[in-house]
Amino acid sequence: MLKLGVMVSGGGTNLQAIIDKIESGYLDRCAIVTVVSSKADAYALERAKNYQIPAVCISKKDFQAIEDYDKALITHFNKYETDLVVLAGFLSMLGEGFVKMYKNRIINIHPALIPSFCGKGCYGVIPHRKALEYGVKVTGATVHFVEYEYDSGPIILQKAVRVEDDDTPETLQLRVMQEAEREILPEAVRLYSEGRLKVEGRKVRII
Repeated sequence: MLKLGVMVSGGGTNLQAIIDKIESGYLDRCAIVTVVSSKADAYALERAKNYQIPAVCISKKDFQAIEDYDKALITHFNKYETDLVVLAGFLSMLGEGFVKMYKNRIINIHPALIPSFCGKGCYGVIPHRKALEYGVKVTGATVHFVEYEYDSGPIILQKAVRVEDDDTPETLQLRVMQEAEREILPEAVRLYSEGRLKVEGRKVRII
């Protein structure tokens, strides 16, 4: 059984997508062993508690140094013997120590087609606003392995979503979430749990 540690910052819709896929049997080799939030008031914590999943807030603001924050996270995930860390709408930057400890064992969902509309400060509704400002006809979502720099790790899956003429950042955000994020994040977790992802430099081969 692949033990998942899910990191969140907000409502937890992508966390819910993973929970639903576990409940349905789609992720039959996976179990969420802990949820970690960067914010104490994140509704995602309530979602976790509804399914009796151990959930806690570990905020970077509570630590003077990023190294101490890293150690707290590592200690927590080691306690639950976490195999894969899933960033499901997690908005804090992780330290280099944590990323190295879990190299190729952290995946993230980003609400755009990387390398477009990504990088530092490009989170939440911002990638969708930028997509509309640029006038692209399609946007989407990307699941990738996490490296120290924002949105820079090898890409696992991407899915495109159409942009409508009357879209607002909020309507586009919702469509990307419904049509792309909630599909490809659980799919990436499933591929990982089946040992079907092979990282070769910047490329991820699905075997």
